[in-house]
Amino acid sequence: MANFNFNKVIIGGRLTADPELKTTPSGISVTSFTIAVNRRYGGKNGEESTADFIGCTAWRQNAEFITRYFRKASSICVVGSLQTRNWTDNNNVKHYATEVVVDEAFFVDSKSESPIAVQQAAAAQPYVPESYGAPAFSSPAAGSDAPKFEEISDEDELPF
Repeated sequence: MANFNFNKVIIGGRLTADPELKTTPSGISVTSFTIAVNRRYGGKNGEESTADFIGCTAWRQNAEFITRYFRKASSICVVGSLQTRNWTDNNNVKHYATEVVVDEAFFVDSKSESPIAVQQAAAAQPYVPESYGAPAFSSPAAGSDAPKFEEISDEDELPF
């Protein structure tokens, strides 16, 4: 039998907190974050749901991309691989962690649904035109304030 090794994970869910960009002593960007993924199952009262909280770590450009464009509650899809690590603490207790090491991250929400866009829209001042209630377009015959356009003959060079 051939040696077959395959470790690929695709996770889609929502961030549980704002990702925070950190830098290793050697200058490599890294961020760790958790994705909440709803899971449905058949419970005693019919279909019920719970959430799984999956730890993820992104490095270099992926870390910078995620911390720049995603916030708490953002929908995100990541593709990566599972990695298990272990360590022994100062009390000689062995700990284990399994996480997704992110190779790719994708937007899931439309731009207008993302938490960043919602925050920016709430903070932005509403646009109120100077002549509120005026028609958006009026024909040149309707008013003498119509813009004047410069005629360009075929012999003239284009301005761009």
